Amino acid sequence: MRTLSALVILLTAATLSRAEVKEAVPLWPEGAPGALGKEDKDIPAVTPYLPEPDKATGAALVVFPGGGYGGLAQHEGNDYALWFNQHGITAFVVKYRLGSNGYRHPAMLHDAARALRLVRARAGEWKIDPKRVGIIGSSAGGHLASTLLTHFDAGKPDDADLIERQSSRPDIGILCYPVITMGEQTHQGLKNNLLGKDPSPELVRLLSNELQVTPETPPCFLFHTFEDTAVPVENSLRFAAALRKAGVPFDLHIYQKGRHGIGLGDKPPFAHIHPWANDCLFWLKERGFVK
Repeated sequence: MRTLSALVILLTAATLSRAEVKEAVPLWPEGAPGALGKEDKDIPAVTPYLPEPDKATGAALVVFPGGGYGGLAQHEGNDYALWFNQHGITAFVVKYRLGSNGYRHPAMLHDAARALRLVRARAGEWKIDPKRVGIIGSSAGGHLASTLLTHFDAGKPDDADLIERQSSRPDIGILCYPVITMGEQTHQGLKNNLLGKDPSPELVRLLSNELQVTPETPPCFLFHTFEDTAVPVENSLRFAAALRKAGVPFDLHIYQKGRHGIGLGDKPPFAHIHPWANDCLFWLKERGFVK
């Protein structure tokens, strides 16, 4: 006789198998601005993950994996997308350009903003509500997400490119053990990959996103762990304090246990996920992203 946990795993695996993963879509079909070449590493793209039609809520999350701006962690991209698909959210995993391939700010921000604009521009095709498009990022992806949360624009209404007409302001943001600051308590390797080894004080301040929060910053969910030795918990605490000061709604969860880069704490079919994921689902339901 199968145990209950075994049946749950089988049912979950069957659900995952019905999620539809589309081919990656280049963010700029004619080549990204500032591209250093034409290889795969020079072509930022987004991969759509579509939930079962009868479960789809019409909400979407654009996903920025972590990796220190030197790589892209699959468990913070593909795995997140499949998890949110289970709960009716359409996900779009972004392959953004990296410092390890010679790119520096603002290439990463351009890729993040373009991904959000593209999702909104093609909302009808993917059956999503362009007013319910959020972002989620972990570690370096959390820094990129917090950068977009504080450095967005309204788009260019008269642009010939329909994508560029869209706003790059996310409707919500989810930050998982994010790097926020470029000052004290940053991650030095990430900072080098993003800004180079001798950035100006002005650039350091500009990309220290706890200093860039305004009342227009979207509502946020943040989680971090006390035990994180790679990115100090103060990164999330500082961003939450800035949100509070600006009057921006947020959920902040600090857990004692958990290493940096924990992701969901499990792989598909997600039998034993970290509590943050269900806490996040509760928050997403309140925001109208989950039924």
